[in-house]
Amino acid sequence: MFSKFNKALNDRRAGIKREEGFTLIELLVVVIIIGILAAIAIPVYIGVQNNAKDAAVKSDLTNAKLAVVAYYADKGSAAATPTLNDTVLGTYGFTRSTDNTTTLAFKATPTATAFCIDATGVTANTFFITQSAAVKAGSCP
Repeated sequence: MFSKFNKALNDRRAGIKREEGFTLIELLVVVIIIGILAAIAIPVYIGVQNNAKDAAVKSDLTNAKLAVVAYYADKGSAAATPTLNDTVLGTYGFTRSTDNTTTLAFKATPTATAFCIDATGVTANTFFITQSAAVKAGSCP
């Protein structure tokens, strides 16, 4: 009887040794490592998204500038102030970025030779462009 019990116990021990898998400690270490990597990667990803959104605002400003210049070239220097929207400037090549959240506005009254356009996007960063300069951070002077 004892030999049967001993044989069964030895068989059971041999079966346990053949079982492979992860211990609770190993799984815990993996979860902690994944958490650390996520804590590092998520803020970086958000920063990249904000940079892309700001780039879309800058692109909208550049497109608006080109469309305003084309508008004044077509209508003449005494033309009425164009509306900064897709309908009016769309005929002069203006296309807003796909997120469609950029707010464009003229600073003061533009003319064919002098204008400044402000733009603000979803990140609340403000940029401006003038008839003679590239996009810059801030508001129109």
